[in-house]
Parts: sequence; structure tokens; C-alpha cells
Amino acid sequence: MKTRDWSLFLLPGVALASPVFAVDYLSTAQAQTLLFPAAKDFVEQPLKFNDEQRERIKSASGLRQRWDEQKVWRVERDGAMQGWMLIDEVIGKHEFITYATAISPDGHVLGVEIMSYRETHGGQVRDAVWRKSLVGKTLADPFKLDQDVPNISGATLSCRNVMDGVKRLLAIHKLFLTPHA
Repeated sequence: MKTRDWSLFLLPGVALASPVFAVDYLSTAQAQTLLFPAAKDFVEQPLKFNDEQRERIKSASGLRQRWDEQKVWRVERDGAMQGWMLIDEVIGKHEFITYATAISPDGHVLGVEIMSYRETHGGQVRDAVWRKSLVGKTLADPFKLDQDVPNISGATLSCRNVMDGVKRLLAIHKLFLTPHA
């Protein structure tokens, strides 16, 4: 009797049994409502960047702009500017984290919401207390993990990358969304 290698038959089952951790928490409309509850109008104004503009973002923030297009909405209430909402993605440890950031017309972070989290660990960046540590920040402020922005044990990469992403979005705001840009 020949010995069979049953592991070849088990591999497909193992792949099917691997857990999936991607969780979508908010749609775009839900993030808009949470970040700008009094707003009436969200006017989509995506930005498209060329290589020179992406280099300007890197110079202003110290961080690389991965995408050629940035999702942006101008937020208004009764014709008055309320701010900007930007949706972005940063890498966690292995997978992308989709988040929305609200920025005031003068360049202060008004709020951050995690829309989709795909990692197996580090989802604590969804914690409101941690996200609140980014509120009020401007591009001129320090962005130092474990100094002015708290680190969360077990979520260091997620904390750092969301924090860095918010800083990069503030650079985009300064360079492309303010009247003097």
C-alpha cells in the first residue's frame, strides 16, 4: 500500500478557513454626517496630481503621496464654507486602512473617522480617544508618536500611518485647497 500525501488535499481547505478581518464601518455619506453634522452640501472636488505636485506634497509633509488622485469634498451649509473632507488610505502593517479627515477652512483637523479596517491587529485606532488626539492639529504642529500623539500598544504601525496620513492631508489642504495655494 502506497502512502499518500494528504496535505495536498488539505491545503485548499486551510485557505478557505483563513479568517478575513476586513470590516467596513462607515460609508462616505456616514463619514460626512459624523464629521460635519450641520453641513448641507458636500461638493465632490477630487484632486489630480502630477509628479511635480506629488513632490511638493512630500516636501511640505515629509511623506510620499502614493496616489495620483485624492478624494475631496468641499463642505458647505447655506452657501457658507464649513471645511473640507478628504478620504484617504494608508497601509497598516500589511493592509490598507481607509479613513476620512475633516479639515477646517484655515487648516485645523476637525475630526478623523476610520471607514474600513482590514488588518488582524491594531484596530484600536478606531478608538475615539485616540482619534481625538489629532483634532486641532495643523501642518505646523509636531506629529510625534508617543509624544504629542499617543501610541497604542499592539497598534503602533496603524497609529503611525494614520497620523502620518493626516499630516499629508494637511499638506494637501495647504498646497491645493486654500485661497493662497
